[in-house]
Parts: sequence; structure tokens; C-alpha cells
Amino acid sequence: MAVAISPARAIPFSTVRFISFCTKPSPKSVQSKLVPLLTNHHHPVFPPKLHFRHVPPRLPAAAPPFDRRCFCAATAEAVERPRAGEEVGDFRSRLRVVDIKGGPDEGLDLLGQTLGVKGWVRTVRVQSSVTFIEVNDGSCLSNMQCVMTSDAEGYDQVESGMITTGASVSVRGILITSQGSKQKVELKVEKLVMVGKSDPSFPIQKKRVSREFLRTKAHLRPRTNTFGAVARVRNALAYATHKFFQDNGFIWISSPIITASDCEGAGEQFCVTTLIPSSREAVDSPANAIPKTEDGLIDWSQDFFGKPAFLTVSGQLNAETYATALSDVTYFSDSCPHFNIIVRKFCTNYVYTFGPTFRAENSQTSRHLAEFWMIEPELAFADLNDDMACATAYLQYVVKHILDNCKEDMDFFNTWIEKGIINRLSDVVEKKFMQLTYTDAIELLLRANKKFEFPVKWGCDLQSEHERYITEVAFSGSPVILRDYPKA
Repeated sequence: MAVAISPARAIPFSTVRFISFCTKPSPKSVQSKLVPLLTNHHHPVFPPKLHFRHVPPRLPAAAPPFDRRCFCAATAEAVERPRAGEEVGDFRSRLRVVDIKGGPDEGLDLLGQTLGVKGWVRTVRVQSSVTFIEVNDGSCLSNMQCVMTSDAEGYDQVESGMITTGASVSVRGILITSQGSKQKVELKVEKLVMVGKSDPSFPIQKKRVSREFLRTKAHLRPRTNTFGAVARVRNALAYATHKFFQDNGFIWISSPIITASDCEGAGEQFCVTTLIPSSREAVDSPANAIPKTEDGLIDWSQDFFGKPAFLTVSGQLNAETYATALSDVTYFSDSCPHFNIIVRKFCTNYVYTFGPTFRAENSQTSRHLAEFWMIEPELAFADLNDDMACATAYLQYVVKHILDNCKEDMDFFNTWIEKGIINRLSDVVEKKFMQLTYTDAIELLLRANKKFEFPVKWGCDLQSEHERYITEVAFSGSPVILRDYPKA
């Protein structure tokens, strides 16, 4: 008796895979057995009256198992394939450049060990007796300098010019002390395998390129120092955000992205509709193709949701409903003393949302974004003092986290993007947050021995020059929270 594994397709619902034990499986015999099962109204699994169609296996019977085509430009290292029926092995994260050079010794504690690195070539320098290959895997800003001589396995790929900037490689060698001054260790290559070659016109070379140019090469932006550092710091901020709120008894709420509510009440929302074609045909579709009512208005009843729907501008409404329902009696940790002193007495009804939000405000300023991620904590049985304490503790926690865990990336920002950013962020962590009413802030500005570009009077919106004077001059660099704004 043979065991045959054959795919079957259930129309129109989903795909069904089954195992049949028979000497000669045929579409007709299989169908005669499965149709009663699929059309049985009392069967607890399948929906009633499904039409069954047998689909023969696509691979020939002689095809060897696990024989899949490799779409790389070059053959990678041989990988031991598991046998059918064996257990799935444990997941093992590969060794990264940051694991080697990210410690306090910058790799000196691993000298003499045979290590393997996989990544993308940044630069190649071929000299008479030695070749230097800079490999970066995205785990950190630093590259791994690989020193290769002609006796190393795979050197023929260097000689043939296949190892160029942008190529993906797998390198194995011995970690040795570097003779250069830019790094403490380097990898003496024993074996190099090119996983994928790079086109000679690869646009991201060693020289700096403008951000405007990178807009046209969006798929390669993460390989640059700036975008790689931004991604790592943003990842650290997201991790610290969840850790802060989870450690302090908050419950994360996944608020919907598509909603019919206008939480902010401003009306600048992106509309989500299927009344306009969603493919390239939308460019050439006539406006009169949108269905209308007898009164000439848009017929939203024919839309996907049957009414107007929009991208969310805030998850606040959802968070408020959950904050009045979910309770967590976990006491807070001692990592945020300003926050704990106030709320340690209470059973917490605290939730937070953390996800994408969208604003359709057509404003060309650095303070207005069409899409961004927003954090919205909601605290039940709390007042304004609790809110300020929570915001202070959160900001100090996440800023300290990136200063402690993203030093290399922050040094890069401090040198090339915004000088002094580390000192300003250190002030956020080390200095006390101050709170001031709007009225007191206006009086402080009116008494200032300084002429402002924008005149100050009660009821005006505070401009950047006003805020900088309050924080940098009046409170000597301490962060300031302004409260009790007048109603609009």
C-alpha cells in the first residue's frame, strides 16, 4: 500500500491538503470519497455544499525532496538539509558584527577565534600582496575589515572582479589584532563565498550621496550610514517604549487603523474608499464613474464599509474605553521613582496605544507629518499631576535607553547630523522637569529683557523663540511642561 500526498482545492473557500492511502489514487475515486464529506451539513469542520476539484501534483514523481532552485547570482555555501521526518532544529541567531565589535573590548576578547561574518561589501581595496574588504551586516555602524591574501579559498572571485561594492558575501577567518588605527580587530580570511553579486552600476558608493538622490533609490537607502542608524535607534525607542509601559503595569491596546471616527475633530483625514479604482486604472478613471445618489451626492452605501471611512488620526477613543475596563494590580518597578511615588497606592487602570496615525494637514513644515507613530497612554483615576509625572518618567527612560544602548549611532548623529544632540538629550535625563502654567509663562516672557520677533500677549500661541527662552534661559536648560492653556 502506498502513501500519496496530493493537494486538493475547495472552491471557492480555501485550499485543503489530505493524505490518502490507496494503491492507485485517481481523481475520480478521490472525488467520490471526499464530496460526501465536504457536502455533509452536519460535519463540524467543512462548510456545506462545497464544490471539489482535484488538482494533480505539480512536481514530477522523480523530483528529489527539498530540491529548490537557488536564485542567487552565485552558489552559496552548502547547507546540510534535514531528512524528511526529522525534528525541526533549534533556531540559532548567526554571529553579527555588533556581537564581535560591540562589546567594551571592541573584539579584543575574541582574538584567535575562528569566526564567520555574512553581510554586504562596502569597499574593496586590492593591493599587491593583500586585499582589504569592508563588510557590513547592518547590525551596527562599524564594518568588519576582512584581510585576504592570495592563498585564501575564494580569492579567485576577488581576482575576477566579482567582489565589488554591494555584493553579499560569507566570510570565515581568524580574528586578529588590526594593524590600522580605525579598528582594534580585523578578520584574517580563510574562506570567502560570494552569495550574490552586485551590478557594476551599484549607486551607493563610498562617497556621500544626498537624501534627494536616495529618494530615487528607496530600496537601497537602508544600506547607508544615516538610514541604518535611524532604523536601529528607532527600533531601540520602540523596544524601550513597550518595556517602560509593560514594566509599569500598562496594557497595550491595538487600536484600529481604519475608522469612521474623527477623534481630533479637525476633519483633516485621509479617506479610505473602494469607489475609486485601487489599481493604475485610477489615474485614467473618469470622475463621473463614482456612484451618486438621486440628489447628486456620493453614494457611500456602495462603498466597502457602506459609509465614509478614514485612516485614524488617534487611538485615544479606543484607549479611553479600555482604560475604564481593564485593571492591573501589579506594583510598579523602582526604575521610575517620580511616577511610582504618585500611583503606587492604586490598582492601575492604565492602557496605552502605540501605532501609526495619519494627518491630512497640507502643511509644509517639519512639525507636520502625513504619517507617524504616536504613543497615547490613558490613565483612569488620575489627574493632571499624574499625567505630567508619567510623561516625565517615560521620556527620561527612553532617552536614557538610547544613550546607553545606541552610543555608536548617537555619536554618528552628533558628528554628521546635529551637533550637540547628545548634550541636549543628556539634559533631559539628568535634569529635573519643571512645570509652569500658561499665564506664568506669558508673564515671564513679558518681563524678559529680550526683544522677540513675535510679540507676546496673553492668548497668543507660543513660538519656538518663546519656548527656547523659557527652557534655555529662564530654567537653565531644564525641560519645562506648560499646563493650563486657555480654551480655544
